[in-house]
Amino acid sequence: MTRDVTQNLTEAPRRGGAAGPPGPAAGALARAGGRLGLAGFALYALAAPHSIAVSWVGLSFAVLGWLARTAATRRAGLRRTAVDLPLWLFFAWTALSCLLSEEPRVSVPKLVNVSTLLMFYLTQALVTRRAAVALAVLLVVSGAAGALWGAGELAVGRGVVVRRLSVDSPLRRSTPLREGDAVWRVNGRRVSTVEEIDEAIRSTPAGGRVRLSVVSRGEHAEWPGATVTEELAASASPSGITEGGGPTHSFRASGWTRHYETFAEVLQIAAQLALGFALAGWLRRGREEGEESRAGLSGVGRLARARALLAAAAFVVLAGGIALTAMRTTLVAFAVGAAVLAWRATGSGRQRAAVAAAVACVLALGAFAVLRTRASGALRLGDASAGLRYEVARVAASRVALHPVFGHGMDAVHGHWAEWGFPGRDMLHAHSTPVQLAFERGLPALLLWVWLMWAFWRMALRAERAWRDGPDAGAHGLALGLLGALAGFLASSLVNYNFGDAEVALLVWWMMGVGVILLDGGADRLGRAGET
Repeated sequence: MTRDVTQNLTEAPRRGGAAGPPGPAAGALARAGGRLGLAGFALYALAAPHSIAVSWVGLSFAVLGWLARTAATRRAGLRRTAVDLPLWLFFAWTALSCLLSEEPRVSVPKLVNVSTLLMFYLTQALVTRRAAVALAVLLVVSGAAGALWGAGELAVGRGVVVRRLSVDSPLRRSTPLREGDAVWRVNGRRVSTVEEIDEAIRSTPAGGRVRLSVVSRGEHAEWPGATVTEELAASASPSGITEGGGPTHSFRASGWTRHYETFAEVLQIAAQLALGFALAGWLRRGREEGEESRAGLSGVGRLARARALLAAAAFVVLAGGIALTAMRTTLVAFAVGAAVLAWRATGSGRQRAAVAAAVACVLALGAFAVLRTRASGALRLGDASAGLRYEVARVAASRVALHPVFGHGMDAVHGHWAEWGFPGRDMLHAHSTPVQLAFERGLPALLLWVWLMWAFWRMALRAERAWRDGPDAGAHGLALGLLGALAGFLASSLVNYNFGDAEVALLVWWMMGVGVILLDGGADRLGRAGET
């Protein structure tokens, strides 16, 4: 990776125009900045499936490294790309929609979230092709570790099931907690017995409210509970739980996070990257074994085969992790992405059948997880959750005609939920990226987003074509993974507002930056192939 940093440092001035080589002190600062930037990206890749806070720490190091290198070399290391125009037009329209929002005081601060697009420029400025492959491998390994943890936690169980709850229980009065639910955290601290729940309530300061993390009918819920008084803390059973069972095993896996929706979306991207590496390595195994035989070498072909098998194993683990989240839409999006990737990568019916069989097994496991953990009728979308989300999306879509140009403004609906005709008390987004963008930012913003994604798709296609016949299995696997991950992301975006999830959006901008790097590195190869 140090070699990559040096290569990137020497390339950066050429991207920005003519510049002389830096002096010894400036060169040392540039090298240190480049290494700090890549270290920050490595921390980000490890943390991305698990913690947005740690991810931001890593990206902060990356920004500091980039600033140091830019100061030393006097070049930012950026390129002009096909996505720049739609990207900045989209950002400008979003800013206008916030300024003209129904609630500008709410919408304008949300522009901070939109600034995640700077990840695109940070990636292309700091990361080289080999470093991009290494970062993708770290993301895959970290995601697989989280998926294994989630599976292990399902096997061990979580919290304590409430078998009996007294009629005068303060938790019954102040929360929807009922028999059959499982309490697994109180005030952010994990619990596994009724005694631990009672002790956590007693340790809450007088006048404070107890915070419960509950698994209710398979869904995670965060409920503010009873206000603690001295009398309640002194009672024999502050919780009012008269009988507790063992831990529950009927919940949706979320790795080291509490957000299974985000976890599933990130695993979907990581799984496509793993599948891309596996197929690219497997396609080259025969070629490398033939070259090994002609050159009289030993072990090269076996090493390539081992790498492909490890990537395939990671794909299986990540796919299983997606299934255990019981996210119906992400499961379908995963299948779409894998199908696109396999069709692009393989010409063999046997290989495509193998991928199709693996995806079918994942879908079957996911269907079982949905049946086991979610409400009755969830598999056929007949549950209350699906009905509520459909109704919210319908109301949001119906209101687009009222403000078709600049929309209602980001998060402006929070002050007008019932007034604008949305159902229930829980304020949800529209569970569809196209609907949400049109509702909040206007139809022009939606069209600009479509243009941006189309430009990204074309760039990813060209990058895959450039590396398809080359010897670098890592670069080709990464390009294939980008195609599958983007296809899965776009499929999921039709029925999820995944573009509004900061963790997922950061990964999409990172992938876009990697696409620029791969296309830049494969430009000569693509030209020689005549872009066929």
